[in-house]
Amino acid sequence: MTYVVTQACCNDATCVAVCPVNCIHPTPDEAQYARTEMLYIDPDTCIDCGACADVCPVEAIAPDSDLTPETEIYKDLNAAYFLGNPTVSGPTEVPKEPVVVAERPGPLRVAIVGSGPSAFYAAEELLKRRDIDVEVSMFERLPVVGGLVRFGVAPDHQTTKAVERVFARTAGRNGFRAFLGVEVGRDLSVDELLDHHHAVIHAGGASDDRKLGIPGEDLPGSFAAREFVAWYNGHPDYADRTFDLSGRRAVVIGNGNVALDVARILARDPERLVPGDIAEHALDVLRRSAIEEVVVLGRRGPEHGAFTTPELLALGSLPELDVTVHGGYDAPEGASIKLQTIAEYAHRRPQPGRRRITLRFQAAPVEILGGTRVEGLRIAPYGQAGPGEDLDASLVLRS
Repeated sequence: MTYVVTQACCNDATCVAVCPVNCIHPTPDEAQYARTEMLYIDPDTCIDCGACADVCPVEAIAPDSDLTPETEIYKDLNAAYFLGNPTVSGPTEVPKEPVVVAERPGPLRVAIVGSGPSAFYAAEELLKRRDIDVEVSMFERLPVVGGLVRFGVAPDHQTTKAVERVFARTAGRNGFRAFLGVEVGRDLSVDELLDHHHAVIHAGGASDDRKLGIPGEDLPGSFAAREFVAWYNGHPDYADRTFDLSGRRAVVIGNGNVALDVARILARDPERLVPGDIAEHALDVLRRSAIEEVVVLGRRGPEHGAFTTPELLALGSLPELDVTVHGGYDAPEGASIKLQTIAEYAHRRPQPGRRRITLRFQAAPVEILGGTRVEGLRIAPYGQAGPGEDLDASLVLRS
């Protein structure tokens, strides 16, 4: 029996540290770690000890004997990684470079601005060291910590949100303090932080979004996906936003995981989001939604889709909606599991009366149409000569 990673994991890498035979890859010391979709367990080396499953904060690891029809494909996904990325598994020790610290009185004091995943991972790396004494002060402008985990992860991905258990462990370490409701630049300055700390780490994330740069982008009904996500997750800065879901079609521009998240929330049966932590004001609007189709628009082909394979697989397993591919698609021989999955969706037959998510590739947004608000989106073949096409839509989200 072998253990299998069965979802897009948190990449916390706690499982890597406890594996006695180094069979989980890529490790933080390998180049692929920075860009991997998830971690993978080598089926030829796993010794069935279960240590990785015991420490996984999001319960993403299971023995292959416990796989369900929906998660069985992850066994192939794990095995496929090692065919293309041969690694040497086995007991190993990774030497750590010593940290040279200048002489100074007292502990190393570090301020971290922000309280999301990057902030907590930075704090953990500092506080777990045994060769130096460290104190970390975390500053968060909101009254709660969590950042993207709290306000960015979709409410129907509760296992992903469970990574907060890792943050709780960090918050419980000696030398950690958090100051909530404190905004750097309003309540205190960076210079004031430096007066009391040896270093300041900025981990606040992006506060704005990229524009498409096309006509009509500022019409009512055109939003950044970031705003929509923050709204349904109850972010206090976005609780008063208004999203009109009275039309029959919404378009999400982008091919990443956030694009799939917002499409899924728009198309799902709202009652399947309960229980959960979706904001009540968003749930009330979604219950009255008239949207029948959500088009997820990608400029390039399926092979360039930025969404991860686990997120794509999860999309097709939802029982209350259909997933289709505009224009059809056949995966080439030897294609990845991601492309095979897209081809499988392309051959599915939508069932009458169900909401639908349509993946559409090779289509670039040219103009958002409408007078006083969004009425449609003009698209054109990306990088090819050809006529454009107008899609009726009452909501456009750029992701």
